[in-house]
Amino acid sequence: MKKQKQKKKVKAMKKKKIKKLIIKKTSIKKITPLISKIISTPIIKETPESAEKTKKKTIKIEIKEELKEKTQEKPQPAEKEERKIYGELDRYSLDIDNNPMEVKVYRKEGQAVPTYELSILDVSKPTKIIMDKIREMIISEVSFDLLGKEKKEGEKLIRQQFEKKIMKLMKEYFPDVNPETLKKVTNHIVLTSLGLGEIEFLLKDPNLEEIVVNSAKEPVWVYHKKHAWVKTNIILKDENLIRHYSTMIGRNVNKDITILQPLLDAHLMTGDRVNATLYPITTFGNTITIRKFATVPWTITDFIKVKTLSAEVAALIWLALQYEMSVLVIGGTGSGKTSALNVLSNFFQPNQRIITIEDTRELQLPKTLHWVAMETRLANPEGRGEVSMLDCVVNTLRMRPDRIVVGEIRRQREAEVLFEAMHTGHSVYGTFHANNAEEAIVRLTNPPINLPKVILSSLGLFLVQNRNRRTGRRRTFQVAELLPNGDPNILMQLNVAKDEIEKINPSKTFFKNLTMLSGLTQEQIDKDLEEKKKILDWLVKKDIRDIHEIGLIMTDYYVDKENLLKKVEGG
Repeated sequence: MKKQKQKKKVKAMKKKKIKKLIIKKTSIKKITPLISKIISTPIIKETPESAEKTKKKTIKIEIKEELKEKTQEKPQPAEKEERKIYGELDRYSLDIDNNPMEVKVYRKEGQAVPTYELSILDVSKPTKIIMDKIREMIISEVSFDLLGKEKKEGEKLIRQQFEKKIMKLMKEYFPDVNPETLKKVTNHIVLTSLGLGEIEFLLKDPNLEEIVVNSAKEPVWVYHKKHAWVKTNIILKDENLIRHYSTMIGRNVNKDITILQPLLDAHLMTGDRVNATLYPITTFGNTITIRKFATVPWTITDFIKVKTLSAEVAALIWLALQYEMSVLVIGGTGSGKTSALNVLSNFFQPNQRIITIEDTRELQLPKTLHWVAMETRLANPEGRGEVSMLDCVVNTLRMRPDRIVVGEIRRQREAEVLFEAMHTGHSVYGTFHANNAEEAIVRLTNPPINLPKVILSSLGLFLVQNRNRRTGRRRTFQVAELLPNGDPNILMQLNVAKDEIEKINPSKTFFKNLTMLSGLTQEQIDKDLEEKKKILDWLVKKDIRDIHEIGLIMTDYYVDKENLLKKVEGG
């Protein structure tokens, strides 16, 4: 009996040993990445100091393991033939949050459009892995206690926490890094962790007008002021990241983008307009289109300097606005309609109440003006809370406005209310999509807007803007008056070959209406136009481009014109 029991015991022990060996063989691969953590975990109870040391050691081991694993990946096959760069078109420097970067625009052999290359932090693969690890650690550890904080204050606080934590971690784990590199890496991690990642770099380039993400399969496109559409060297890693950015943008302005609501019209905190779409509405992938908001608004000085407007045309527009004649700015997409509308605001009188209405606020008026800005609002997911352009326009008429500025006229009811406002003595300014004055009349008097043609004569002028897609130039294409029957009479038109605006037809109604409104004779009107032209030329000569400074000069004109003219004549 004893022998049998001993035999059974030996067999059981052998089985146990074999089982342990099998487990060890099958799971050794699985537990290898965890060995460093097991080794670094002490058996005895830790003090706070020893816990901190253990944490540092563990993280260092994790980073080393990750580096070993990722740097041993099979190298990707190289391209068969490197494309040659055969023409550098442009090169300039940017200072992005105290982080100097260089932009190169060049053509590559076999590529249809130029490449926009931004010198994003050039680091090795191991360094990038370390940076990503640090970013993950920070996101999990930083406390975002923003209760009771304003949006700007909250953003500043988050940034400060990020910078402080990154600096601390970098110094702890990489004490030999020089201060310049430390600052550069810190700035890069902050910029790519907050907001829209590497797109933030593009948003800070003043030479770009539009930033477009078509999908994760191709590079980000940008519209450059000098080189038109170009491809960048920035590619977003996957469709989920594009969707995440869209959701984040919408959430900041209380708007949703979902499978049920796959289209988003919103704006960034900086005022840049954003349109986003989700797959499968856009079949290649999720998209984001950002139209950049001019941080320094266009002024009349800028328009004359870049030859968008001539001083002669600007003087005529100024005269129309001074005597409260309504003006409609017309043009195609991207022709500079909103910028032109902003420029018109330079001529408003400071003792009048101006109310602006926009879907997304873009206009920036001088501080000298009595200005109220309104913005429309979409309905919430339950279909409630919408405030339409029409609601704002109707409400505006109860606010005793002297001048009403509308971002864009799109629908019949809005147009009807605005023209009704003109007939009741209000000065109205707005933008409208059409390529020329004749086309504008056709669009306004046919469905879906369908206004009676005769009521158009209450408009003082059409100012038609145009963008030449071949050259990228934006110019005033036409200045037209409206005849009593609603037909346009072209007063001036652009000679594209000469790149100059020329007089086409004599006025039939504009100066006649002006005389009736102001009591001025034609001689006095001509003298007034000449004085205005002198002031405009002086603004260009002195390079006075600040919108608020121009507002003060316009105040001097309306309050003490003689003194201003003496200053102008004195140089």
